[in-house]
Amino acid sequence: MSGRDPDHVVRRPVNYQTWQQLTFLHWRYDAATVQPLLPDGLTVQEWDGATWVGITPFRMSDVRLPGLPPPPGWDAFPELNVRAYVRDQHGRDGIWFLGMLVPRASFLATLRSLGLPYQLSNCEMDADERRWSYRFGTPGWLHRRGDRWFTAQVEVGQPLPEQQRTPLLDSVTGRWWAYHRRARVLWHTPVEHEPWPLHHATVTGDLTAPLLWSGLPEPAAEPMAHAAPAVHARFGPARPAGTRRRLSNGNAG
Repeated sequence: MSGRDPDHVVRRPVNYQTWQQLTFLHWRYDAATVQPLLPDGLTVQEWDGATWVGITPFRMSDVRLPGLPPPPGWDAFPELNVRAYVRDQHGRDGIWFLGMLVPRASFLATLRSLGLPYQLSNCEMDADERRWSYRFGTPGWLHRRGDRWFTAQVEVGQPLPEQQRTPLLDSVTGRWWAYHRRARVLWHTPVEHEPWPLHHATVTGDLTAPLLWSGLPEPAAEPMAHAAPAVHARFGPARPAGTRRRLSNGNAG
């Protein structure tokens, strides 16, 4: 289940990734608004009668297969994801990606073949210890110079104290299954990484275009914002979401 710590151990990883300078932006939505954007077999997860949708810009780095270096151009690049929080028919909770943006056509082609909804975007990112900035252009193959479709300037604050790491926050940030659809089959992929080192964050910019692009209405309020310096992720092999297996910690999943 979702939470601060992984609910399984990925003992035979098929892919490694490092996620750096990641910003979590979360907006509250009515569950009935998000549910039509999901495939059959997934249900929106709710908290106090509503759900949350996240936008996560970050730097993807060190993408590689076990025992191999990153492919050319995959060592570091910006990425942006739009995330819905879901449960499958067995009660497993995870992420359904409403949209994903990268600047690398080779990465896009490889991951789209697995059923992930990647699109190209002309993007830039700059980060020092306390100030991060992101710019993503309009999704598509035509790149307009200076396109500022999504922009965010982040002031990274102090680490989040323990009493502010609520069950809701740990649930929407700590997701250990990713869902995707390929050849009309719903798949789920296990992921494991260390707990997110969450910090306070102040974020300004043009933030909501990815929500509208994903089929959502303009949000009614400002986002809940947090920042995290880095985690190191390990992915296991994908399996049809209708199956159940025994996880290494003894729990079914």
